[in-house]
Amino acid sequence: MTRLPMQRTRFQGLISRLGGRAAGLVRRSWRTGSLSALALLLGFFSGQNLTSFLLLTAPGGRPVVVFGLLLVLETAVRLRTRLVGAEASLGWVIVDNLRIGATYAIVLEAFKLGT
Repeated sequence: MTRLPMQRTRFQGLISRLGGRAAGLVRRSWRTGSLSALALLLGFFSGQNLTSFLLLTAPGGRPVVVFGLLLVLETAVRLRTRLVGAEASLGWVIVDNLRIGATYAIVLEAFKLGT
């Protein structure tokens, strides 16, 4: 019994793209993977420390700190989308992972505070 060929649907395209990305993660060098993971952890660490330190010392309080961090993170996102094409270099991957880690730390801090 022969299998019929798969139709090119949007879902099939999504599955093939996800498979390609997963294979790319496995095939990349240890240097890239370790620097990406380290940047993610450093972003989380710095985001946690920045929110703890700035919430205590900022003259405007919580709204000023949240607005400033939001402005910095949004600027990083906008710069990346304008300057980087389809394939990001290692530097931009590190910047993205720092941003993701810091955002995760800020959201986690908000859940801990109950706000």
